Amino acid sequence: MKRHLDKARTLLEALPYIQRFEGKRIVIKLGGHAMVEPGLKRAFAKDVILLRAVGIRPVVVHGGGPQIGEVLRKMGKESRFFQGMRITDDETMDVVEMVLGGKVNKEIVGLINREGGRAVGLSGKDGLLIRARKLDVSTLPGLEKAPELIDLGKVGEVEDVDPSVIRSLEEEGFIPVIAPVGVGPDGESYNINADLVASAMAAALGAEKLILLTDVEGLLDPQGRLISSLDTAEAMAALEEGIVQGGMIPKLQCCIQALKGGVGKAHIIDGRKEHAVLLEIFTDEGIGTQITSRS
Repeated sequence: MKRHLDKARTLLEALPYIQRFEGKRIVIKLGGHAMVEPGLKRAFAKDVILLRAVGIRPVVVHGGGPQIGEVLRKMGKESRFFQGMRITDDETMDVVEMVLGGKVNKEIVGLINREGGRAVGLSGKDGLLIRARKLDVSTLPGLEKAPELIDLGKVGEVEDVDPSVIRSLEEEGFIPVIAPVGVGPDGESYNINADLVASAMAAALGAEKLILLTDVEGLLDPQGRLISSLDTAEAMAALEEGIVQGGMIPKLQCCIQALKGGVGKAHIIDGRKEHAVLLEIFTDEGIGTQITSRS
């Protein structure tokens, strides 16, 4: 009997969140272990299906760096990076489009559909969803001036998002799954960091939440303890004081940018935990770090 009561309490705990977020959009960036481990992939698919079933509108943006690197390795082509970004010549861009827009995107779409959802895969080029421009390294945070002889090639940044195609799919009950490839002014393709795409997409859609799935618990303090919540002022201070390190820096910057763009809350959560998305959205405690526009 206790087991049945625990299940009922879990459902009741989720009820106010379901009511609060009904009809709202949640943009989820899928990456890390959640993209490659079969059990985690299936759990994620079920999570977004459940969100859609209770009236919430999930939009998925995915990465695929390791998969791109593996294909390049098999081709005998070295992967080169600068500030965590893949230097992308024309040949590499062809691989990026093939892997992200083809293999990875269709695997995610297929999994959601097999689990009972209705997903549609998109590249940022479809319907001119993501207009991009070449990324100028001199504008990267932390660089006082552009380094000499660094050309990232077809690495881009988001110039504009046209959410009309996403809204059309949502109205028909579909879950959009987006590969982070943008289109330039002359129709050329650009490889864009998936966190940046998710942040820009969340702002353009007026999303209630931006959720970044990672391979760590969330933001940690200098003692290694999880920071469960902070506002944008505290987040900016953490960046300036060097509390946040490595790959978490651009993720936190993306969250801050999304909040400035009108997104309700941003979350950095551990995608290595099964049903991480549901645990963050539908429980009182959550499991990661939430960033708010105010305390």
